[in-house]
Amino acid sequence: MFTGLIEGTGTIKALQPVSKGFSIQIESNFYLEDIKVGDSIAVDGVCLTVVSFTSKEFRADLSPETISRTTFKFRKPGDLVNLERALKMGDPLGGHLVTGHIDGVGQIKKITPLGNFFSLEIQVPKDLSPFLVPKGSIAIDGISLTINEVKEEVVTLMIIPHTYKVTTLHTKKVGDYVNIEIDIIAKMVYNFVKPYLKTFEKEPLSTLELLEKTGFI
Repeated sequence: MFTGLIEGTGTIKALQPVSKGFSIQIESNFYLEDIKVGDSIAVDGVCLTVVSFTSKEFRADLSPETISRTTFKFRKPGDLVNLERALKMGDPLGGHLVTGHIDGVGQIKKITPLGNFFSLEIQVPKDLSPFLVPKGSIAIDGISLTINEVKEEVVTLMIIPHTYKVTTLHTKKVGDYVNIEIDIIAKMVYNFVKPYLKTFEKEPLSTLELLEKTGFI
């Protein structure tokens, strides 16, 4: 589990084919203290397992599933990635709960400078749009961000100067692809109420009637 607060960035040093997947080697711009083989590190929001490491580099394996569902299929040596080590019990939760399990890939449609800030518009896969609401949380390349606006399949996000500077966002341009993880709480709530949505559409009820009919009261 992660928070979406990026610790630093890393540079992809090597991507080597292994069977149907890849082995990835990443050099971090900060010291990897207290890590061990088997630990989880989020790389651009993707939860990867450390298989070997030094003080500033680590290797992980990319399965065919990970490659097909994330931006790793577009990556190459020299690319910059966001890094976050797994949340420890008792650590501050400054962002939101991020699992490191990517739901889809989005594309940057527009970047608008607003003084020292940036407005970022991202096209998201259509099947993710039901989970997105203004002021809700979303993870973009592992970065915990707040949704400002949702219009069909486009979300607008406001990027503060600090986030822009310390993450890979300062390297992004229109047309680039990003990993998207929607809020796990939004997913759980939606899946829980989904069976009742069609019933409600066919037979509109008041809030109290709906709660009573579905067994909440």
